[in-house]
Amino acid sequence: MGTVAPSTAAIRQGRRAAAKAAICGWVDAYTLLNFGVYASFITGNTTSAGVRAAQKQFATAGHSLLPIPFFILGVVAASLLEHADECRAPHRLSAIGGAMLLLDLAAVLAHGPQWLSISILSSAMGVVNTSVAKVGDQPVSLGFMTGNLNRLAKEVAKGMESQPERSPLGSRDAAWQHAGLLAALWVAFFSGSLLGAILAPQSSLWALMLPAVALLGFAVRERFGAWRI
Repeated sequence: MGTVAPSTAAIRQGRRAAAKAAICGWVDAYTLLNFGVYASFITGNTTSAGVRAAQKQFATAGHSLLPIPFFILGVVAASLLEHADECRAPHRLSAIGGAMLLLDLAAVLAHGPQWLSISILSSAMGVVNTSVAKVGDQPVSLGFMTGNLNRLAKEVAKGMESQPERSPLGSRDAAWQHAGLLAALWVAFFSGSLLGAILAPQSSLWALMLPAVALLGFAVRERFGAWRI
């Protein structure tokens, strides 16, 4: 197998990031509709907890805070795995994320408590969010859209005032290419949340099964080189 050109590798990585951002949006929508919290939108959980605490609804505030330590745990575990073996980390993280979604599916079918599902889903999203940190030379977030939109605005400003420079993604204007990538991630996340919200009330089984299978599919393709970068 020949060496993949940098622009081709970055484009493939961008597509992978967009697909995983859609999965994060999907799972966030599912978790919000079923358990009243976000699996990966930690800012939203923090704001909700602060509002509930101010209203002296401490039990509800605690419920909103529950995903946070488990999301952090997922990020820590994924980061340690990545540092231990960077080459094999992508497919392993995808496999772990998919397996955890299937584990929560089993918990739902067994009528497990809400706190168990929240802890599993938030940990899974911590793992998945860690699986793609950059596309080319552009830092990205799969679940933190505020950060992506902040970067998008800065890239637009840079594109408006600077001379064009070549991007690893293949465009001669790196700033505008980066802005397009970040916008695509937002669209992917929004689309995933829309589909997850449509399906979650109708079938909890398929609402979790589809993103789980998608992540396991990523693991297979990453393992055998289809998206190796």
